[in-house]
Amino acid sequence: MSEIGTKSSLFAAVWGSLRPRQWTKNFILLAGVIFAQQLADVGSAVRALAAFAVFCFASGAVYIFNDLADVEQDRRHPYKCKRPIASGLLPEPAAWRIWAGLVVLCLAAASLLGWPFLAAVAAFFLWNWAYSRMLKRVPVLDVVGIGISFVIRALAGVLVLLPLHPELEISYWLLVCPFFLSLFLGFCKRRNELVNLADDSHATRPVLLSYTETVLNAMIGASFGLTLAAYAVYTVWPSTVTHFGTRSLVWTTVFVFAGLWRYLYLVFKEGRGGRPHEILLNDLALQGLVVGWIVTFVAIIGIGE
Repeated sequence: MSEIGTKSSLFAAVWGSLRPRQWTKNFILLAGVIFAQQLADVGSAVRALAAFAVFCFASGAVYIFNDLADVEQDRRHPYKCKRPIASGLLPEPAAWRIWAGLVVLCLAAASLLGWPFLAAVAAFFLWNWAYSRMLKRVPVLDVVGIGISFVIRALAGVLVLLPLHPELEISYWLLVCPFFLSLFLGFCKRRNELVNLADDSHATRPVLLSYTETVLNAMIGASFGLTLAAYAVYTVWPSTVTHFGTRSLVWTTVFVFAGLWRYLYLVFKEGRGGRPHEILLNDLALQGLVVGWIVTFVAIIGIGE
């Protein structure tokens, strides 16, 4: 193979290890600028997009670390075995160097956006280290750990705006709703892994030995209800009505309800819960509901003064 071909293959392997298709999870960082009604403010919008970019590469660093930590288990998985590190396309020593470089780069970039955002990025790295080393082996906490990662992302989306808008207050609802939604998605994913991998599931994810389909169905139902209830209460909560000056946000609950039910259908009827990011990228109905929610929400609250 030529030198150019080798470099091209290595770049493809590195890019694949960053899992850009999963960067959709980081769109939650844009919630801060939307809920703060600062989309029309160029400075705020630029900072929000910069924060999104930092977390995309921070997520990539976390994925590389996870792949390095789980390389032996991934090699026994039906599709994870094709990942660059597990398949050998990206050598482990090189992966460690890339991971370290990304961590330093992300922390340096975060420092330019203010110390509160830097603290959020550092917390994201530390939490995911704890998750990879300990929490993902503990039933229920393995999914709760994912939820905390989403909370850190949502919090970071507000913290990055503080240098320009120190008066901003962090809404607990902005943290609670993503947390419950991530639990719902996480338990759906565990159910898919348990059902589709059957007797071999414990070899690729040992924590699945502690779950049963009945228990996961119950957890999915509970997290579904908590997600919908939390969002519905948020839209009519007095502080929300006062902040946005309208009670009309309750109508956006229709999109959340329909989106959750659509996801449940895809999980239970089509068995597609194993890769949540792929569902969002490929299901037109779910994409339409997400866009409908965004457009309706922004139309009701406005984008800024």
